[in-house]
Amino acid sequence: MKQIMDQQEIEHAITRVAMTIIENHKELSTTMILGIRTRGEYLAKRLTTALERLSGIAVPCGVMDITLYRDDLSMANSAPVFQGNSIPFPVQGKRIILVDDVIFTARTLRSAMYAVMDQGRPQSIEVFALIDRGHNELPLYARYKGKHVQTSRSEEVLVKLSELDGEDSVWIHDPNQQGA
Repeated sequence: MKQIMDQQEIEHAITRVAMTIIENHKELSTTMILGIRTRGEYLAKRLTTALERLSGIAVPCGVMDITLYRDDLSMANSAPVFQGNSIPFPVQGKRIILVDDVIFTARTLRSAMYAVMDQGRPQSIEVFALIDRGHNELPLYARYKGKHVQTSRSEEVLVKLSELDGEDSVWIHDPNQQGA
C-alpha cells in the first residue's frame, strides 16, 4: 500500500476547498452541505466547520443515505440496509454541495443527485470529493477536489478518517501486486 495523503494534507485540502466555495458562492446563506454516508458524512462536517471558521457563517449540514437509489441493488448478495437521512433543511432553491470521500465511476453521485431531487428542486448541485480517481462512467464530476489521483481500475483507494478509523490518511492498494 502507498500513502497518498496524511492528516495535514487532508486538513489543507478541506480548508482550500472551503476557501474556494466561499469565493464561488459569495453569499453562503443559500448554501447547504450534504454528506453521503459514510465517510462523506464526516468530511461534510469538517467542511462545514472550515466554512464557518473562514467566513463566520454557519452553513447547514445534513447526511444522506443513497442506498435505495443505487443502480446495482439487483446485483447485491444481501438486502440493502438503509440508515436514513438527516436533512434538517429544505433543499428547494438551495445551492447543495454533495460531499463524498472518493469518486470512482460517478454512479454514487448519480444516486445522490436523484436522492436530493426527491427532496425538492435545488438551485444547483455541486460536488466535493476528497479523492477523484478519474474513471467516471457518467458525465458527472467533482467541482471541488481534495486530490485527483489517476489509478488503475484494479487499485483501491482507502480513505481513513479519525472518526471511524482512528487516523486521517488516504492509501492506494493494488490487490494484484505481489506482497500486497
